[in-house]
This record gives sequence, structure tokens and C-alpha cells, in this order.
Amino acid sequence: MHLLLEHGRALTLLFSFFVLFLFGVQCTFLEKRFREVFKDPYVLDLEGIQSRGILRAAVDNNSTSYYIYRGRRMGYEFELLRDLGKRLGVQIEFVVVSDIQKAFELLEEGRVDLIAMNLEQNEERSERVAFTHTLGAMSTVLVGMKPQESSIQWELLGSDTVFVRTGTVYKSQLHEIRDSLNLEFVVQESPDHEEILIDKVTDGEIRWTVADKNIAQANMTYYEGLDISLKVANEGYVAWAVRKTSPKLLEEINVWVKDKKKRFIPDLYTKYFLSPKNSYYRTNSPFSSLGGNQISVYDDLIKESSKELGWDWRLLAALVYKESGFDTTALSYAGAEGLLQLMPVTLERFGVTNPNDPIQSLRGGVKYLQYLDKFWRERVPETNERVKFVLASYNIGQGHVEDAWRLTLKYGKNTQTWKDVSYFLNLKSDPEYYRDPVVKSGFAKGHIAVNYVRDVLGLFHSYKTLVSP
Repeated sequence: MHLLLEHGRALTLLFSFFVLFLFGVQCTFLEKRFREVFKDPYVLDLEGIQSRGILRAAVDNNSTSYYIYRGRRMGYEFELLRDLGKRLGVQIEFVVVSDIQKAFELLEEGRVDLIAMNLEQNEERSERVAFTHTLGAMSTVLVGMKPQESSIQWELLGSDTVFVRTGTVYKSQLHEIRDSLNLEFVVQESPDHEEILIDKVTDGEIRWTVADKNIAQANMTYYEGLDISLKVANEGYVAWAVRKTSPKLLEEINVWVKDKKKRFIPDLYTKYFLSPKNSYYRTNSPFSSLGGNQISVYDDLIKESSKELGWDWRLLAALVYKESGFDTTALSYAGAEGLLQLMPVTLERFGVTNPNDPIQSLRGGVKYLQYLDKFWRERVPETNERVKFVLASYNIGQGHVEDAWRLTLKYGKNTQTWKDVSYFLNLKSDPEYYRDPVVKSGFAKGHIAVNYVRDVLGLFHSYKTLVSP
């Protein structure tokens, strides 16, 4: 009998092990299969993007695409995308990608929804993505220093190396010329952008590179002795790209392109491509993310003040830009003054006697921000979430944000997340909500504060991407 019991236990253990092994393997397999089928929740078409409220766009960081100048975001693609965002009813998240091949990978993975770069269409790319209607036409030129006797000819290259940006069509274009003319020059890809490669040509680090004619022309106006006379490829059409699984997004962008081609796109093209002198000043200014690493003349003061808050200085800089555009004499219609646009009662409360003094204004603003941070600390312990409550309170007053917090609590949502509290702050212009007994401060245009937080954090994200800490 004892032997039978022992045998039974052994069989039970063996069976249990077999079941665990089988289901363990199956679960692992099923999880893996699930991840393969649903590998990325971000792969969305227009409806999903609009529901999310954000369109993610891959962009370049250069003097014609997207950069910071005196605290302000600028660029051809930046302004185009901002207008597109208004049309679609979404915010734009700018994802800076220097590697064009990487941009295609991010698009396919769903990490971005759109590649907003001047892409030439070819068979290989068309197999991977869907191209929008063309936004314009561009030709390609060889860039080098002008010879003493005459203009550049292909034979002059000999066995030299031509450096081209990785992921562009320049490499294949040059190979076609080299093979057809039986030449010996070498083509080498580089991670550097076209403008950086042109800088290297003028500095004598390299002899040759290739760029879109528009970029080359802009650089030629302020780099003496640059020769761009030798054409690499005739004028071709350029477009943006979306996933093939986003036909609705493609359709809406195409409608927008058709509408904007009449005036808006040509005007922007003139601004960024046909006014090279302006581009030069913006590019080489110390207050440009391209030519320097300063946001404003008050960076040192902002950096010092941000230490008291425990903030990244670029976040405080984004708030200052949003409030005053770094203008110490700024005065709002409501009477707010100085870099951080403090109201008279706040100026008095925090000891600011001269609101036009940048040191006093920053000191007073920081004290107010510290007060707001302390106010929300227990209710919102997570720092990144609390910053959003602080920014909203700075804009609309803590009383209105606290009302939204109470409504969030009443309706059983998460009072520690800005997503839930901002939902009710948006509703503070609705009588059903601002007349609720838990609301103490009454009516408010809460959506303005919600947009304010979004704008400051969006600018901060741009500063973080384009300006070193």
C-alpha cells in the first residue's frame, strides 16, 4: 500500500511538471506570437492619430527644416507641419532624425507617423512607404571650392573622395555618373547633414560633397569661392512619406498639400530657400541651435534660478519664452509685467519692486513657482506630473486647477495624473461642472490652461532636443 502511494505521488509530480512545462512553453509562444501580431500600439491611421491628439513627424535639424532661433522654433518643415496639425486638429511631435534610413525604420515601426523631409521617390522607397503629393522640385549639385582657371568638371575629381549624407539618393546618382563616364572617384557616406559637409568643404577638411541645389545656393551666398555649377541630377520631385497602412492620413495630407500649394507653400519656400542672407544670420547666431548653444541672453540667470526649483533650466527657459518672449519690458493687457509676467499682487507678495529687472523678475517668478510646487506636492508626489499642475496653476491660478482636482476626485478618476485632471479643467466652462458644489472658483476657460501646459512642455521638448544642457 505504501509503495502504491509513493508511486502515485511520483506520477502526480511528473504530471504536474509536464503540465507546467507544456503551458509554460505555450504561454511563452503565445506571448511571443501576440507581440508579433500586435507588436506596436502606435501604428495608427488618421482616426487613431486624431484620437491620440498627436501626430509624430520625423524631421531634420538644419537651417531650412527645424531649429531654435532666439527661443522660437523655426523652419520650413516646422511651419508646414504646424499648419498641417491645425488642419488635422492634432499637435505635432517633432522627432529629430539625422539618419534618413532610421527615419524609414521609425515610420515602419510606428514610432513616427510621417517623414517630413524632402524625399525623392524611387522604386526601393516606394515599396516601403506611401508618398504624398509632391511639395516641390529639387535638383542635386556637386559642391566644391572653385578652381582658379574655370568651373569644376567631372574629370577634375580624379580619384578623390566625394562625401555624401547617409541614406540619400546621392550615392546612387554619383555611381551612375562615375560608371557612365568611366571615372575613378570614390563615394563615401557620412552621418553628417549636407550643411555640415559643406562647412567641411569650405574649411578644407574634405574636397567634395553633394547637396540639394537650394541648400547649396543658400550656402554659396555667404561662403566665398564655393562652386555648385556641376549638376549631379536633373530636377526631381520631392514629397513626404507615410506608412502604406495609413491611407486616410495620406488622403488628408494630399488634400492639404493641394490647398496649400496655391500660396502658403510657395511663400514658405521663399522665406527659407530664397532669402539666404536671413538664413545665414539665423544659422550663425549664438542664439541659434545651429550656430550656438544659447536660447537667450538670460540663459545664465535662468540656469541659476532653475537650480532653486530643481528644474531642467530649459524648462524654465520655455516658460519664460511662453510668458514674455525674453522681453523684460513685456506688459500684458491684464497688467502682468516682466520676463515671467507677474501680476501686481504677485510682484508685491514676492518682493519684486522693479518687474523690468530680469534678476528680480526671475527671482519673484521662481518663488511663486516654488510656492505652487509646495502646494501640489502632497497631492501629486510624482515630479513630472506635478510640473504640469504647477504650470497650469501659474497660468490660470491654483484655485481653478484645484477645482478640477476636486471634480476628478468626485468622479472617481486619478487625481495624481494630469490627463484626468486636465479633462475636468477643460470642462470648467460648462455650467454643469462649474456650478458643481465642489467647485469653489467658478467659471474658467480651462482649455486655455490645458493648451498652455501643452505648449510649454512642447517647447521644452524642442529645447531638450536641440539645445545642450
